[in-house]
Amino acid sequence: MSLRLYDTGTRSIREFQPRNPGRVGVYLCGLTVQGPPHIGHLRSGVSYDVLIRWLRRSGYDVTYVRNVTDVDDKILVRGEEQGRPWWAIAYENERKLAAAYAALNVEAPTYEPRATGHVTQMIDLISELIERGHAYATDNGDVWFSVSSWPEYGQLSHRRPEDMLSSPESGLKRDSRDFGLWKAHKAGEPADAAWTSPWGPGRPGWHIECSAMARRYLGDAFDIHGGGTDIMFPHHENELAQSRAAGLGFAKYWVHNGMLNLSGTKMSKSLGNTLSVAALGEKGFAPAAIRYYLTGVQYRSAVDFSEDALAEAQSAWERLSNFVHRAAEALGRDAVIGGALAPEFTAAMDDDLNTPAAVAVIHDAAREGNAALDAGDDAAAARIGAAVRAMLDQLGLDPLDPQWDDPGDAKLTGAVDALVKLALEQRADARARKDYAAADRIRDDLAHAGITVKDTPRGPVWTVD
Repeated sequence: MSLRLYDTGTRSIREFQPRNPGRVGVYLCGLTVQGPPHIGHLRSGVSYDVLIRWLRRSGYDVTYVRNVTDVDDKILVRGEEQGRPWWAIAYENERKLAAAYAALNVEAPTYEPRATGHVTQMIDLISELIERGHAYATDNGDVWFSVSSWPEYGQLSHRRPEDMLSSPESGLKRDSRDFGLWKAHKAGEPADAAWTSPWGPGRPGWHIECSAMARRYLGDAFDIHGGGTDIMFPHHENELAQSRAAGLGFAKYWVHNGMLNLSGTKMSKSLGNTLSVAALGEKGFAPAAIRYYLTGVQYRSAVDFSEDALAEAQSAWERLSNFVHRAAEALGRDAVIGGALAPEFTAAMDDDLNTPAAVAVIHDAAREGNAALDAGDDAAAARIGAAVRAMLDQLGLDPLDPQWDDPGDAKLTGAVDALVKLALEQRADARARKDYAAADRIRDDLAHAGITVKDTPRGPVWTVD
């Protein structure tokens, strides 16, 4: 079976066939950095990280672009509210976003262009649209895309243009459905938030940014365009219309991830301080568990966030991590590398990245691996341990990846290891002198501390519940 993906444009699952054999171009709409990120913002990055890893595992040479919108009305407002330069706010939040992605083991894209670095390409694209009769400039220096000039408008979101009336942003617009390509500089706005253009000083509209940057790094036509379902309309609809109207092939597949909601409502920027990776870490949630939580749900599904659900995800992650560490400690790290992916895992990933089914395969394998360790079947335990590591690594969750090491945790783990080893030695001495009551007390004391001891053919092994 080859990879199949749900294409929003056709509302169907399609077999993935890149435009150029062996090579894939992917564009993901990144964030507008007017505020610090929370885990709702990170879902698209994690979802696409899983997709990119799977494409590369499938043998494709992938060029992956994820942009940063670093100039925007909201960013200018934040600057005015805080009495700081708008660009300082954008850069600060961009660095916070990069740190959050790194904490969740999201690999860096091939290119991560900023909107402010590509205004020239945006102006060129706007000029082409004007020349083709799909855009027009108004006397005040704004430029608008003419929706009525493009009969295919609405084909991505499956909406009829006549049903998409919007509030008139400018009395100079010809049609209330028209959307902005260039915004004229207004009195009171920072002077350094304006660029020179044929229509006067101003800045690009949001939608034109991605069309221009995708073209710059992926060419006139590429394979996959994505983002959250919340920006399918109007952002992606407008991107598609202006790009096709300019004569570009643009995206062949549209892949959208579902939202991470709070009580059924889309998370807002105001939650950044309470639902950031760092804030959740202070509550005891490990970054690996947060990634497991975001990965364990099929990317198209909407998810209602709760700390209880995150706690369940952390427990599930710890069960997998404990097995891998147990196998590595019993057999040596070299024994649990280079594993093969289970066929059921591969089938699940090829089925529109069905990560819940893929994770279920991993848990089944881990249970078999623990049983093999208990039975002293080193060959089976090594084979299964290597396979579990390989499958988790494909999801960016290899427990032995230094990514997940924490210096403080390492010291604590070393202390616990030493104390448990001492207790097990005392238990072994008690059993050797046939003082089984003392041996049982030691085992029970460990159990009360959350440490389960199992006697195996190779000796006692312990796990943290």
